[in-house]
Amino acid sequence: MARHLWVGTRKGLFRFDEAEDGAWRIGATAFLGDPVTAILPFAGGRRVLAALDHGHFGCKMQLSEDGGASWNESAAPAYPPKPDDEVDLDPFRKTPVPWTTKLIWTLEAGHPAHPDEAWCGTIPGGLFRSPDRGESWELVRSLWDHPKRKLWVGGGADLAGIHSVVFDPRRADRVLVGVSCGGVWRTDDRGETWEQTAHGMRSDYAPPELAHVPDSQDVHRLSVCRGAPDRIWAQHHNGIFRSDDAGASWNEIEGVRPSVFGFPVVAHPERPDTAWFVPAVKDEKRYPVDGRLVVNRTDDAGKTFTALGEGLPAEHAYDLVYRHALDVAADGETLALGSTTGNLWVGLDGGARFVSLSSTLPPIYALRFA
Repeated sequence: MARHLWVGTRKGLFRFDEAEDGAWRIGATAFLGDPVTAILPFAGGRRVLAALDHGHFGCKMQLSEDGGASWNESAAPAYPPKPDDEVDLDPFRKTPVPWTTKLIWTLEAGHPAHPDEAWCGTIPGGLFRSPDRGESWELVRSLWDHPKRKLWVGGGADLAGIHSVVFDPRRADRVLVGVSCGGVWRTDDRGETWEQTAHGMRSDYAPPELAHVPDSQDVHRLSVCRGAPDRIWAQHHNGIFRSDDAGASWNEIEGVRPSVFGFPVVAHPERPDTAWFVPAVKDEKRYPVDGRLVVNRTDDAGKTFTALGEGLPAEHAYDLVYRHALDVAADGETLALGSTTGNLWVGLDGGARFVSLSSTLPPIYALRFA
């Protein structure tokens, strides 16, 4: 089956198709000029969801049933009306948390036991579930109404948001979500109840007595090894963390060079000790260390890392890679990497070498293999 790579950018959606000679070429475009913030190609590749951010005109969802040849507007996740007596303030900024969808941040297909489901994480921190593969959405009220949700604060964005939705292949009732800034939440009953599980994470931006408080952890991205789902990897604002118990607790990986800061992480689909990260200088800087773009790979559960840079710019690079702009194909050997400067690469042999697909795209928000 031919492989496709969907690329959501600040100015449109691009589908790259792999040819028989291994080259990747643009095969389709859509929504040119409009920001595409999340993409979900369903199994089989024909049905695709794309989330658009129209700013003042709101967030929209587009649905294709023919692999991107045509699109129709579908329902976007929407919050219920905010009760008149509801007090909902960002605890840090003391500003009201709006009950409106400001950004569709992530889209995920449901557990294989529920093939018609889709899940969506948004800013300002709502988790939505669709029973019909994206044609309608319902807010998961059990998480939105949880008292600790009001402890969540904005990180890089002014409002808290859900950027990761992770499933345990062994258990259809288990779902984990990553929140910036709000830690990691897990349900073992398909969303009836939720538990904060960011135990072991640490925030070096907080006072020492508050550094290990789970509810304030700024998790950037979660990724599970589908073949060994007790192993989940997390890229945090100030470090890399590994879970060996399906997200119930976390261990910090220290001493990673050139940096422990970054946004994306992807786990190998079968080998639990292998994961990829993209390091950068953090906080107000946010560019590759020393201007050299690399992808960090560990093959031994974080004991050591290899900085992979063949085919990537070795100097004067200012490419930042967002949370959803790194992906690994089902073969576990082909990577895709997209940056804020419109560069797009495919990494071969597990990232041993990278090949440029484009240097002229708009800033890349998200990409997915199909």
